[in-house]
Amino acid sequence: MANSPEMRASDADRDGSPPSSASHTAQGRITMDEFNDRLESLYKSKTYGELAKLTADLPDVDLRHLPVKAAPAGKPQPKGMHTGMKAAWSAWAAASGINWVIWLIVSITAGHTIYPWPLWVMGPWGVILLVSTIFGDNKPKQG
Repeated sequence: MANSPEMRASDADRDGSPPSSASHTAQGRITMDEFNDRLESLYKSKTYGELAKLTADLPDVDLRHLPVKAAPAGKPQPKGMHTGMKAAWSAWAAASGINWVIWLIVSITAGHTIYPWPLWVMGPWGVILLVSTIFGDNKPKQG
């Protein structure tokens, strides 16, 4: 149940207010005289509403020392190959698969197994991709 302004405040509730007023005095928001007046009013207050009026003109937190939010680290760096290398390998796999399907159709319609010519398409291209993957710079470019 939320504390309504008409509810009676306890001694513990009153004891919670002076430290914040003291910190506002130390930061120069209120003078020592104002602090003493507020402290006197604090112990005369009977309800939560009267307590709230004592600090209504003061911020709840120190505005100069707000908690620092962690700066976003940017995009997380992807693990493994960058998208260009993945696209190159995908194109190689697709072209190789299509060539093998064509080879299979021709072999079936010929009635015998023909020379595996798709190896000449996928071999050199695959070797170039493999060397690029192993020895190339596969990290995404920082822009």
